[in-house]
Amino acid sequence: MTITAPTAADTGAPALPPARGELSAAVTARLGGRSGPLPGADAVLAADPFGDDVQLALHLCYELHYRGFAHVPDSAEWDLGLLRLRALLEGGFVSALRDACPGTVSPAEVFDGLLTEPPDGRGASRHLLRHGTIELLREYAVLRSVHQLRESDPHAWVLPRLRGRAKAGMAAVLYDEFGCGREERVHARLYADLMRALDLVPDYGHYLPAVGAPALAAGNVMSLFGLHRAHRGSLIGHFAVLEITSPPAASWLAAALRRCGAGEEAARFYDEHVEADAVHEQLVRREVVGGLLDEEPGLAADVAFGARATIFLEDTLGRAVTDAWRSGASALRAPIEEET
Repeated sequence: MTITAPTAADTGAPALPPARGELSAAVTARLGGRSGPLPGADAVLAADPFGDDVQLALHLCYELHYRGFAHVPDSAEWDLGLLRLRALLEGGFVSALRDACPGTVSPAEVFDGLLTEPPDGRGASRHLLRHGTIELLREYAVLRSVHQLRESDPHAWVLPRLRGRAKAGMAAVLYDEFGCGREERVHARLYADLMRALDLVPDYGHYLPAVGAPALAAGNVMSLFGLHRAHRGSLIGHFAVLEITSPPAASWLAAALRRCGAGEEAARFYDEHVEADAVHEQLVRREVVGGLLDEEPGLAADVAFGARATIFLEDTLGRAVTDAWRSGASALRAPIEEET
């Protein structure tokens, strides 16, 4: 009797994307079944921690804990060589984020700063409200699709690492994120509906080859924080920033979609976030962050770091996107037409 190793081929998993350098090439080769040594510390140290090669390599490693890739065995999730390489990549990524976010502030100072100066989707959403076209809105939907089609999945990993008020509050928010028991209201499903309304392919991971390092990094930090118990405080800080910043950005994006004639189905995803996240913001700050720090006050610095790292990465993405658009260039690595 022959037993075939299970793969992600029949579960809607994406194909492996083209590599973007030595590190991502080594990971794709390993996942493709080719043997050989993986890069070591010297190669990782020589690479830009925020660059395409590192961020794609991290995404590839993290995706093994989600839906995986077509024709890649499920056992690759626990490949020791890939786990060692991932640890090196994560070490460089975290060090770079700490260098980018120096100093010490309290979580309250970070969150109050966001409320005092309402963010604009870290740059892109306000630009789309004022200057958006249907073409730019489609590009933005593609950039965000790598994360939004698995919205809240990385945050669910923190639940077993919380207790008391923090756990109850986080579970309440995630219940909304996952549709309150109704498949058609799951936020990832609403995002797929948005993509269909914009004549985009809504398949999970379809546009990965078109998405550059800034968008990958903004998604990778969620997986990094979510997969490590040691980063549970940072994950909560990250999540709080998303909930605080979501309502204004979502309202601008919904308005931009309607102004450009994208229709109600396209705007529904953002409408949901305007309404739900206004409530979530208070619940997360009071019950999730407050509950966590009541139980584990020593995690305050981690919560602040997670929040500040998220703001830094979202600001970086916003600048990259709007700089490209203002210069008349695409914010994508490849035209949408070539991806569809």
